[in-house]
Amino acid sequence: MTKKLLPLALAAVAMLAGCSMIPAYERPAAPVPASFPNATPTAANTPLPPWRAYFSEPRLQQLIELALNNNRDLRIAILNVEQARAQFQVRRAAQYPAVGLAANASRAPASGSGDLTNSFSVGLAVTAWELDFFGRVASLKEQALAQYLATEEGRNAAQVSLISSVANGWLNLLADEELLELSRRTLATREESVRLTQLRLDSGVASELDYRQADSLAQAARATLAQQQRQRALDENALALLLGQPLPDDIRATLGRSDLNAAPSMQTVPAGLPSDLLTQRPDIRQAEQQLIAANANIGAARAAFFPRISLTAQAGTSSGELSGLFKNGSWGFTLAPSLLLPLFDAGTNQANLESAQASRSVAVAQYEKAIQTAFREVADALASQSSLSEQLAAQRKQAEAESIRLNLADLRYKNGVASYLDLLDAQRSLFSTQQGVVQVRLSQLQNQVSLFKALGGGWTDEPARTAAP
Repeated sequence: MTKKLLPLALAAVAMLAGCSMIPAYERPAAPVPASFPNATPTAANTPLPPWRAYFSEPRLQQLIELALNNNRDLRIAILNVEQARAQFQVRRAAQYPAVGLAANASRAPASGSGDLTNSFSVGLAVTAWELDFFGRVASLKEQALAQYLATEEGRNAAQVSLISSVANGWLNLLADEELLELSRRTLATREESVRLTQLRLDSGVASELDYRQADSLAQAARATLAQQQRQRALDENALALLLGQPLPDDIRATLGRSDLNAAPSMQTVPAGLPSDLLTQRPDIRQAEQQLIAANANIGAARAAFFPRISLTAQAGTSSGELSGLFKNGSWGFTLAPSLLLPLFDAGTNQANLESAQASRSVAVAQYEKAIQTAFREVADALASQSSLSEQLAAQRKQAEAESIRLNLADLRYKNGVASYLDLLDAQRSLFSTQQGVVQVRLSQLQNQVSLFKALGGGWTDEPARTAAP
């Protein structure tokens, strides 16, 4: 009888891949306009430069390398990929029979006589291998594969974020150094002004009010310097957290001789088309893989309504005596297929299917939201490009005008034409304008980093390729 079942079992195995309950996948339409505002049409479909080419400053490249090797958040993301890969391999292995060595020994009374008899067997066994006629196991494998690929894209997204954060942190440090130097010079100038005003007060040329105003302005500069020293320390601590280690001594030693104006210009990044984001932004690719996983889960939920067929088989030798296990005539095999057809489950399978369908709807919304968020980030960065350049140029011209104004106010005060209040106002205005120049320059450089990140750059040095486990 078992020999007659063997061809049937083999035929069943051949039909395993013949059925799938997974709905046909269609990528949702991107819910964004066809083009970016303020984008250059000729920039479409131009590949982004790798991060090493974009961030050409050697010290920044060194910091990014340190972060990629030591940042704990990125390390966790990498380990999550390994875990997802292992989970996919578990699901993939479920499609194949698990073969093991089975040995049994029993002692029981024989029917009728009541004499105790022994039974020994040893051989290879397959236990409860599911024959996947309706694609349940295959659907779970496809879901695990999509989750693995989504986790891989999540790692890429984490790397994009890390690289841009390190670049912004480095630019913040350069701005801090420039602002500190500006505050030191301003404090020294105002302390000298206090000294001169004290001499003029002692000589009866200046009033007590002039002296108090000069001293107030010097104390304000001292407070600003202390505030910027604190901000400098906080920014260095934030960068050290990203690096996973303290700032290297050789780089720290060069910070005092650096400023934002000396920072190398970054390449012009082509804006491309919104459709390019689908292939360049890892967070969008991650959202799509999660959608594919949710779609595959529907197939598994659908297959649960159909019979689940399992096969248990064993091939080996059996004997009533331990010494006769391996003698001629003791070899044989057994096949024991089983079928479980769900008849009543109190609505569990239907609820699981509805849950899977709702999860797919959620994944669609998350995918569309990821596209909309990416579009907004790119549009914001493009909108800021030209305006920040114009603002920086105007701010620098204002600083030049304020510097001339201060010189004229100082000359007029010394000749008794203007009040000391006019001189103090010119000093305050120049200091504020010079600080504004640094802040706008910082915003301009960080906007270039934001655009590079928003377009999906920074996660690989080579052209994108599809991962195949």
